[in-house]
Amino acid sequence: MKYYVVADVHGFFDEMVKALTEQGYFTDKQPHKLIICGDLFDRGTQNKEVEEFVLGLIEKDEIILIRGNHEDLITECVDKLPTYALMGTHSHHYTNGAINTIIDLTGCTFDEMRTAPEQTAAKMKQTGFYQKILPAMKNYYETQNYIFVHGWIPSIAKGFGGNADMFQYEPNWRNSDGAGWYFSRWYNGMLAAHQGVVEPNKTIVCGHWHTSFGHSNYEGKGEEFGNGEDFSPYRADGIIALDACTVHSRKVNCVILEDNDTPRKGLMQTSSATSQRSQQKTLWAARMFSLQRTPLC
Repeated sequence: MKYYVVADVHGFFDEMVKALTEQGYFTDKQPHKLIICGDLFDRGTQNKEVEEFVLGLIEKDEIILIRGNHEDLITECVDKLPTYALMGTHSHHYTNGAINTIIDLTGCTFDEMRTAPEQTAAKMKQTGFYQKILPAMKNYYETQNYIFVHGWIPSIAKGFGGNADMFQYEPNWRNSDGAGWYFSRWYNGMLAAHQGVVEPNKTIVCGHWHTSFGHSNYEGKGEEFGNGEDFSPYRADGIIALDACTVHSRKVNCVILEDNDTPRKGLMQTSSATSQRSQQKTLWAARMFSLQRTPLC
């Protein structure tokens, strides 16, 4: 199977289409699928266009969707929209883009959301994003030679999510619980890979962290942001990183990979009520971590 792979579209529909067009996606007559490694929305202004495009591919079974940290942020915002609506532009969900995504996908105005947050949340839960896209999302997707994730695979990490700076390999990562995957969607995959957290005989394809980090820190190519910045795909042993920090670079990276499928699909886990309760404290800590960040990732 041929896979066209992008990540961190963040509502920049035109930039995604440009990247796919340049790679021949729309004229390819052979069987192929699009893989999006998380973060469909937020930041950009074309969230509705991205939603409609993805829904069309779901209907044709031509897309594989990985859940990103911004999907988590959106659902958290919707679940507590009355609180965040009251905070208005002072909410981290406004800065991260979730509020604007809710407005775009529901057709509500900012004032309508603030005055009727319960109704806006209910309307959001009837969108194609909630009804079809979220249920189709996976923690990871695995083929014979590749693993597709958002941030990185769950690991033994020092520090929460994006603050983690030391990583150790967790052999049983595929069976991580919801909290483990939640944290992993914030990880810097390039940093983890260079600390030896890679999957033997596989290449992990990820998004989330701007690729200029890898080019600057491991190849000596320019600054992360500034002189000589390089947002092209970053490749090293065991990793292909794709996040072009589109809000800054105005580009989306797309790579083409061909590989054999495998039985592992990395479906989102559905835990029992008891198991879910046992994870609440860890998830609460993860959410507190997200409140502290206003990431470009």
